[in-house]
Amino acid sequence: MRDRRRAGGGGRAVAKGSSSALFSWSTLFAFLFCALFASVALSTFRIFGVSFRPVLLPTWQTSAISAIASDHSFLRRQSTKDSSIHIQEAISFPDQVLIFLQFPTFLPKSNLLCLYYPPNKSSSRTPEIQLTAILPSFPPPFIRCPLGPRGFSISLSPNLPPLQPRPWDHLAYAALLDPYDNSTIVFAKGFNLRSDRFTDPSRFECVFGWNFAKPKYLLTSPALTAAQEIFRCITPTSILLRLLSLSDPNPPPLVSVQTKGRGAVTLPSVARPDTLLPWRRKQYTMCVCTMLRNQAKFLPEWIIYHDHIGVERWFIYDNDSDDDIEKVIELLAMSSNYKVTRHLWPWVKTQEAGFAHCALRARGDCEWVGFIDVDEFLYLPSNITLHGILQNYSSIPSVAELRTTCYSFGPSGRKTMPLEGVILGYTCRVLAPERHKSIVRPEALNHSLINVVHHFHLKDGMKYVNMEKGLMGINHYKYQVWEVFKEKFYRRVATYVADWQNQENVGSKDRAPGLGTKPVEPPDWPSRFCEVNDTGLRDWVSEVFIDPQTGLLPWQEGDFNLIHHTNTERVDNKKKVGK
Repeated sequence: MRDRRRAGGGGRAVAKGSSSALFSWSTLFAFLFCALFASVALSTFRIFGVSFRPVLLPTWQTSAISAIASDHSFLRRQSTKDSSIHIQEAISFPDQVLIFLQFPTFLPKSNLLCLYYPPNKSSSRTPEIQLTAILPSFPPPFIRCPLGPRGFSISLSPNLPPLQPRPWDHLAYAALLDPYDNSTIVFAKGFNLRSDRFTDPSRFECVFGWNFAKPKYLLTSPALTAAQEIFRCITPTSILLRLLSLSDPNPPPLVSVQTKGRGAVTLPSVARPDTLLPWRRKQYTMCVCTMLRNQAKFLPEWIIYHDHIGVERWFIYDNDSDDDIEKVIELLAMSSNYKVTRHLWPWVKTQEAGFAHCALRARGDCEWVGFIDVDEFLYLPSNITLHGILQNYSSIPSVAELRTTCYSFGPSGRKTMPLEGVILGYTCRVLAPERHKSIVRPEALNHSLINVVHHFHLKDGMKYVNMEKGLMGINHYKYQVWEVFKEKFYRRVATYVADWQNQENVGSKDRAPGLGTKPVEPPDWPSRFCEVNDTGLRDWVSEVFIDPQTGLLPWQEGDFNLIHHTNTERVDNKKKVGK
């Protein structure tokens, strides 16, 4: 105020003088006022985001999936011994708890304990249970802890406040800033929107800020689209400038979704927007997105094969694997410079959201993006190459999606996992095709990003083409030997079934027909799903890939063979522990 009076007084004094002096002081005042306004607009969230302390609700369960997240900045209370540990949030899954950290330069690799506190005693510094924590060899932003008893809170040190979980299905868990239209896409659970249906976006708005406990300091913006778990909102100008700033050292603000009107509900959030690359000249003609869990032993064959037929870039969404997948990806990059990136995606039952997230990330680099699983292989029975097919349709601007039929293969009489890989190992399939998978132009997808895993909704005026069987298909090695199949369906990443042993969507095609919900191998499993002997892809791979001197396939040689045996031993050890 003193400065304003001084400026104002100066202005009046000049008014009695020359008109040129008046113009100079007025110009200076206007400049200072604009600078002050911009400074406040860009720093508001930093000012009010310092004392964020959330309240977490207990929902620990051993039979259902739950997740927790703190809306607060990193917990700072710590001893000298634990000065390197800052807890950010925790997530509870059916089989473990993930403690998310902001990793410091140094983190202890051993002797790290998960501490469990019973209800109503969390203020005590003495935990009731102590279990060994697991720090992954490639440090992601979390530590794994065994699942604790229902109602218990958890910490990593007596000097760090224990946390209690939030419900997994009431949470904003990821976000992206789209620089093409300056919108923010939020991925959130909690509103139970219908699958494959559009929802009226006027019912929702996005919320931005550091402290959701203080609504006075939050910014809101209207939703542009709402479908499934995906919400697209206008990005407030001050947030946009902050997210695009390369010099801002602070983390992005949290973003969530809330309902409008009386009784509005705001979802808790762990989502901070990542900024997408702007659209540019495409580097790759063909890319692939996939989501997996504990499939490292199958990656070399899948990537080497698809590289040979024309795939140039792979986006791996890792649904919390613990089989050293990062080492396999590193080996692939070192051996032949495969362009493979791993994106941590621990969220359960979010394959549709994950594919939408991947489509946005791939849009800046890839002309076409295929969405297939690691047990699915594109098959080109004709002499036309994959790039040839894509180039033909690239010349037709209205074609945005190629739908490819899937044929499901069975165990083909095998009782153990084939060392030569799935293509040569499984040759007997079901007669009728099951569903399809799609290759899309990512910029032609509907603004809502609505999809049903197997295909997306497209922009108005765009169309899809069903690929002819003789031109391109997909061999889906869905029903492999029992140990592989059982592990795959134990904690399924697909939308429909979280755990195939649960009484959930029993009739879904994502289950094996006739298995019910018991993890017991049927006596005739090796001979099931065998109606047609199909050796087309096997014969082609044998001719093209087998080394005539060694008789080995590329994924059987050297370090790749070691990966296969190491992961096979890991499965065998799990079986012994289970007994």
